[in-house]
Amino acid sequence: MRNGSRVLLLVLAMLFGVKARAEPLRYPDAPRSELVDDYFGTKVADPYRWLEDVDAPQTRAWVAAENALSLPYLAALPERTGLHKRLEQLWNYERFDLPQKRAGKYFFGRNDGLQNQSVLYVQDSADARPRLLLDPNLLSDDGTVALTDYQPSPDGSLLAYATAAAGSDWNVLRVRRVADGVDTGDVLTRVKFSGIAWTRDGKGFFYSRYPAAPPGDGDATFDALANQKLFYHRLGDAQADDPLIAEMPTQPRWLWAGEVTDDGRYLVVSVSPDSGEQNAVWIKDLGGAETPKLDAPFIKLIDNFNADYQLLGNRGSTLYFRTNLDAERGRIVAIDPAKPQPANWRTVVGQQPDTLQSALFAGDEIIALTMHDATSRLQRYTPDGKPLGEIVLPGTGSIPDLSVGGVQLSGHAGDPELFYGYTSFNQPLTPYVYTLDKSSARPFRTVTLSFDPDDYVTEAVFCRSKDGTRIPLFISYRKGTKRNGSNPTMLHAYGGFNIAKMPEFSVPALAWMEGGGVYAQASLRGGSEYGRLWHEAGTLTRKQNVFDDFTAAAQYLIREQWTAPAHLAIRGRSNGGLLIGAEINQHPELFAAALPAVGVMDMLRYQKFTIGSSWAGDYGTSDSASGFRTLYAYSPYHNIRPGTAYPAVLVTTADHDDRVVPGHSFKYAAALQAATSSDGVATGKPVLIRIDANAGHGGGKPIGKLIDEEADKLAFALHFTR
Repeated sequence: MRNGSRVLLLVLAMLFGVKARAEPLRYPDAPRSELVDDYFGTKVADPYRWLEDVDAPQTRAWVAAENALSLPYLAALPERTGLHKRLEQLWNYERFDLPQKRAGKYFFGRNDGLQNQSVLYVQDSADARPRLLLDPNLLSDDGTVALTDYQPSPDGSLLAYATAAAGSDWNVLRVRRVADGVDTGDVLTRVKFSGIAWTRDGKGFFYSRYPAAPPGDGDATFDALANQKLFYHRLGDAQADDPLIAEMPTQPRWLWAGEVTDDGRYLVVSVSPDSGEQNAVWIKDLGGAETPKLDAPFIKLIDNFNADYQLLGNRGSTLYFRTNLDAERGRIVAIDPAKPQPANWRTVVGQQPDTLQSALFAGDEIIALTMHDATSRLQRYTPDGKPLGEIVLPGTGSIPDLSVGGVQLSGHAGDPELFYGYTSFNQPLTPYVYTLDKSSARPFRTVTLSFDPDDYVTEAVFCRSKDGTRIPLFISYRKGTKRNGSNPTMLHAYGGFNIAKMPEFSVPALAWMEGGGVYAQASLRGGSEYGRLWHEAGTLTRKQNVFDDFTAAAQYLIREQWTAPAHLAIRGRSNGGLLIGAEINQHPELFAAALPAVGVMDMLRYQKFTIGSSWAGDYGTSDSASGFRTLYAYSPYHNIRPGTAYPAVLVTTADHDDRVVPGHSFKYAAALQAATSSDGVATGKPVLIRIDANAGHGGGKPIGKLIDEEADKLAFALHFTR
């Protein structure tokens, strides 16, 4: 929806909003088709499949009608004005991304507070004044072009960077000279889910891309993805001339990611069959700092998908990896390419009680990032695995991957400076530099806050799931909040794809707590909190464990008098949106309001869109009888029950979401509205869908859009939990 249309709707809301809420909602017309699929003898209706075609005139009309209903309704909520103002104030603080260091230069992102996108700066030495290198805010009129990744060349003279428009996962790669901030003219397209890996000579880099869209395909935003390949780009060459490095035509769903060791010797390629935690590893000896030997043969160091392997780096001809092979919580191994058999691997750091998230070489040490009950710890080791002690963090929080490119730790062999970012529920991300040879830490930049962190408390507790499994639960609130069973409470979780939910700062969560609400976050199975088995316990036929874990967290909050069903709201994004959809189908009586965002709602067809097929490692697919039975049992779209007293539901999605396509949310919202209405008139609590325009899955969203959306969500949740 265009901004002018939204302004008109908001004006109408101020004039007529109170009256509109006093009358029952009338939902937009969503015709039901008679389409029925046969899955292994089971007939399954799909009456809203027409909403999968997001560009069809009928779908566009439905989207406009839904926004014409939801936006004025949300604007007229009495809680919204104050929340919007406070969110704007709380977000208006100077913040920084985790720095990267190359050849004595420091590269880092900074946002002055309410800039749509963070700006990239470079500092030519530790004592130099930072200077602006790249401002994404100048790349579009509406602030919707975001910097999604960047990698300086080994000598720090060039910057390869990726941008994306309107929240899409499609990226464009360019190269900029660091000295004068001028682009070289290199432009690479059809890039998605790719890294950037420079060769040591600084004359080119490896990247992954998809084939060109078929002629006449038009808008390729929602193309199904297949045949990603790994290429090498030489600076100054046309993209069409980039040499192909790796592909597998017989496996069109495989994903390719290249890294180059710090000394430039090895190209290390991770080959993944899907988005799960299993990958193979192929390596190529590039010959070091000389012109890379691109035609050197690949050595298939690990040629099966039996575990997860993450590169730390190398020492001479020996390569070091973090793996969960024969160690569900992770270990570090050294592999000689001349003798790659697992029997010849040397365990450098064995499995510990805490889960090993990642590791890297910095200085002359191995730095290991571990998790202890869903909180971060940093450990130091010699290259031979001798413990050197712990890097003490400021509190009980986490080292997240919130920076551009998803970097958690930054450092290089031979350089004594290690960089990490720390956050907790009451502290925004603060970048730190740790000098290894002095064993000292200091903030790389200081974050000034508009609130007092000491006003807030976080309790780390555990609840028991249906099968007795112990589930970590963080409960945060403003000091003085009483356990009286009447607190508006927000419960958030994810539960999938080996992603841990750990303490991290959230402006909306702070605004919720500031107003007297309780904010709770559960660490469910399906994540990585306790290693490989914990992840697998929330996948495939075991996915119901995730929902049971979340239910247990909600019941704990109620039982311990933090809240009651009439005051409990729940929220989740993406796989977490699936979680929320499944929860309100299975336990509608537990919740007063629900906020499923960009959720995977049609589990029988998710694999047919964009990158969806790669999620099969977590979900399975309806292409097999057993997969169908598992997915059909919990698919949010297919388990809506007419006549059920559902909580108030605000579904959110975006028209350019090419990761979880908006058709998921469209179909789900239409079905839920039909189930909670009579002749289009709502018979229960409202079911609304808010569809953002010129936006995607969430990354790179301009700050104004972000504040508007969060104000709507929080106002809706607060309105129905007070």
